[in-house]
Amino acid sequence: MRVIRHFADLHPEPKGSVVALGNFDGVHLGHQAVITEAGRQAVKLGAAFTVMTFEPHPRLLFQPDLPPFRLTPFRVKTRLIEELGADISLMQHFDSAFAAHTAQDFVTDLLVGHLGVKGVVVGHDYVFGQKRLGNPDYLRTMGEKLGFAVTVVKAAATEDGEIYSSTRVRQHLTEGRPRDAARLLGRPWEIEGRVEHGDKRGRTIGFPTANLGLEDYQRPATGVYAVRVGLGAGHDWIWYDGVANFGHRPTFDKTDELLEVHILDYSGDLYGHHVRVQMLDFIRPEHKFAGIDDLKKQIDLDVSHARTLLAAK
Repeated sequence: MRVIRHFADLHPEPKGSVVALGNFDGVHLGHQAVITEAGRQAVKLGAAFTVMTFEPHPRLLFQPDLPPFRLTPFRVKTRLIEELGADISLMQHFDSAFAAHTAQDFVTDLLVGHLGVKGVVVGHDYVFGQKRLGNPDYLRTMGEKLGFAVTVVKAAATEDGEIYSSTRVRQHLTEGRPRDAARLLGRPWEIEGRVEHGDKRGRTIGFPTANLGLEDYQRPATGVYAVRVGLGAGHDWIWYDGVANFGHRPTFDKTDELLEVHILDYSGDLYGHHVRVQMLDFIRPEHKFAGIDDLKKQIDLDVSHARTLLAAK
């Protein structure tokens, strides 16, 4: 898959794609339905299959003081889009200049002028252009006028009626329900990052950890999780069972946020390595313990609980 960061970088990419449009933060099952439909339409029309999204997320421009909320930052989203078979990922830089494009400009100048689209696929609630005045009905009208097909994918839901939604995924995560988040995503939610140096306290109590900062990731509920940890790169990931704590480490009077991951039955130096941590089950909230001995006893229980949960997967 070719990754392009701006319309201006398209040349000499051939025109005539079928394009899936959306922010696609989370690439949940609803997003996947839109992207997959674009792939089907591309095959039908004999066109390239392009997914167009926006980085940074538009919310960061319009609401810069929001707390971190990303489910799938750029690197993760790119990988997931590639796994869905896209030929081109157009990650359009989103800034005030781009946001000033009217809905008409977006269609005539960008979709038709630069991309020469054969088809556009969007979700039922997709909006675009200055003041978010563009919508699927407007796209249909412009498509009829300018000669490109428009497919609008209806809202999709789980068997019990829960709509696939990034907002709902975030809510499940903040309330300590990673399994429910995974049900909407179609996969476990995970955090990718590079292992940082920490206090090295874990190794002194028998539970060495790989420490990751969350940067612009959505913060899940603080507490202890059963996790799986991917070590490797590209398509060559090796997965290990683990237990992780996300929070502030109140027993040691810390206030910064950190994800501390103990990989079960593993030894090795991971500093500087890129890792993936899948958040599978919530075990318990974060607590402040009276001392190291109480903490060690609880970690023993957490590890045992994690092993039981992971063995059942």
